Formats: sequence, structure tokens, C-alpha cells
Amino acid sequence: MKRIMLSIATMATAAMASDTVQVEPSKENPTKQESKSGILERIHAKGDLRLRYESIERDDKDNTYRNRYRLRLGLNVDVTDNLTLESGMRSGFANPTSGNQTFEDEPLSDYFWQSLRFNILGLKHESGNATYKIGRQPYMMYRPIKSQLVWDNDVSMNGVNYQYQDETRLITVGINQPTLEEASVAEDDVNLFIAQYVHKTKVDAGKLNLGSGIYYYDGFKGNTTLFGKSKGNSLDANDLYENDYHIAEGFAELQIKDVFGKPLKLAAGVAYNFGADEDNFGYDVAAQLGKAKNVGEWQLKYSYTDTQEDAVLGAYSDSDNFGGGTAAKGHAVRAKYKAGKNLFLAGNFFFNELYESKSKTDVEADYERVQLDMIYKF
Repeated sequence: MKRIMLSIATMATAAMASDTVQVEPSKENPTKQESKSGILERIHAKGDLRLRYESIERDDKDNTYRNRYRLRLGLNVDVTDNLTLESGMRSGFANPTSGNQTFEDEPLSDYFWQSLRFNILGLKHESGNATYKIGRQPYMMYRPIKSQLVWDNDVSMNGVNYQYQDETRLITVGINQPTLEEASVAEDDVNLFIAQYVHKTKVDAGKLNLGSGIYYYDGFKGNTTLFGKSKGNSLDANDLYENDYHIAEGFAELQIKDVFGKPLKLAAGVAYNFGADEDNFGYDVAAQLGKAKNVGEWQLKYSYTDTQEDAVLGAYSDSDNFGGGTAAKGHAVRAKYKAGKNLFLAGNFFFNELYESKSKTDVEADYERVQLDMIYKF
């Protein structure tokens, strides 16, 4: 209880602090940012705190029950009207796909601030429909209904990335280096080249998005694991990556404006790794009803995912489903409710089956995970 109370106190303190630094957009012309002269008008702060109860029950090892938190802090400074210095920190001791931190037995103050690491630190330049980013930045790739088949929600890009967007298309390209991540333990450098195209079409019911992407990693085959674990990917007898990862992605997403008074989204996506000769295919299908945008609104998402061992890079794919990574299949149900202006309640439920290669007992194993969240944004 003491640990939970300390977390709530931290959340309240951060919320009060944010009231002094947040800048409201121009009310006279909200579509055009006014030129800023004062230093305070150029500073934008935000963050969120999530408290989570989690249970993991699986056939192949002991069950886990734990209380966790995630704190994220962001501070952006507008250097000019079109150039922004972006910075952000999150808890989790530099985990590349998660800011979760389990409450420990020792006092919270012993590890709370130590767990914070930079996950965003770079420059963003906007010019018309184009955006340029340099440094460590959140991913820019489009994900249908926030699919995590290829990219986890929390992945950061470390390099130079460009995106063009208008009413009919979205183009993203970039050159990155995953081994620049603070937590990377790979022996050799790894480069990542990304290219994605999304075509957007208006239809009578709403909008149809069709997309494809190429994510070419250079330097994995024969390298040590990127973050200490393979996350389902194949390793050779020396615990080195057995394959390269040259991933092709394709997806379709239909957004319907009104179904029983709620927006509905339907999506399907596939991933195929040309860098491996076998066990290199993955797919997911999903549907989401509702959107937790205003107080009292809710959303419910269902997805089914099947990912072979080397279909995608396990270190960067969904860190919750299957226990993270690849070599599993199963169902996921995610629900979210907006209980207050800045308060959300959420629950995630995973019912999976681990492949033999990922199971600790070398036979297929059931994997069930429950996450109950309270999220406060400030």
C-alpha cells in the first residue's frame, strides 16, 4: 500500500507541475501556430503515469503476479516556428519496448528516478506536408489499429527519418541504428533501413487505408542478441542470430464512421522475412469498436496474431502478447474507458499458445496474461 500511495503522490505532483508549463493552442486560429516570442510559449511539457496489476499464468514455468508502474515525461522546445527540440524520459531502465517497472521490496525512492532513461532526444523540422526527424525519436511508421505485429508501441528510432503526408498518401523513409539504444548489448553494429507507403481512400462508409513497407536490417546474421534475449528468434549453436531480417509488410485497414453509434475499424496485416528460409511468416487480424476520446466513452479491440519464429525481429515486436516477441499465436482483447478528463481505465487480456521453440519445456504451452491499468495523463 505504501508503494501505491507513493506512486499516486508522484502522479499528483507531476499533474500540478504540468499546469504551470502547458501552453494552450491559439484560439483565434487553431490550424496555424502563431509565431512565439516568449520563452515560456516555446516550452511544452506533458506526461503520464500508469499503475498496473498484472498476472501471467503459463504451463511451462512458474506463474507471475506483480504490481507495476510506468512514468513518461516529455519536454519539447520550439527553437523556431518549424524546428523543435524533442526530449522524453520513461521508467523501465532503458527497456527498448517497455517503460514498465515492477514495484520492489526496497523503498520506492531507491530506484524510482534511477529507472528513468531518455527514449526521445532529437530534432524535428516541419515544412509543409513534410516532417524530418534526427536523433532518437518515436517510430514514424503507420500501424493499422496500432498493430504490434512488427513494431511495439514503445519502439524508438535512432537515426534520420522523413515523412510526407497529405489527404491521399503517407510516405515514410529512414536510416537508423538499433545498436545505439542504451540497452543494446549486440557485439556488432546493426543498421535499419525503413520505407513505407500508405494509400488513403475515402469510401462511402468512411476511409480505406492500404499500405506496404520494407524494413531491412543489416548486421544480424552471426551477431549476438540485440538486448540479451532472442525473444523467439532462431539462434545457432553459439547463441548467435541464425538469420537476417529483411521484412516485407502489407496491410489493409477499413475505418467505418458509424456502427450502432460507434466508429468501427477492421484491419489485417502480414509480415514476411526474406532473410530467413523457413519459419518466416506472420499475420494478424483485428477489429476495434468505439473510441475512448471523451469522458464516458469506451473502446474495445480484439486481435488474433500468429507469428513464426523469424517472421519479424522479436526484440522490436509486441512486448506483451506471448510474453514478447515471436514463436506463438493467440487472442488478445484490449478495453479502454475514459473515466475523467485525464483519467483512463484499461484492461488487456491475452490467451496464447507458445510454440515448442519458445516453451521452457520444449512442448507447446498455454500462456495467459491479464493487465489491469489506471492511467493519468498530464
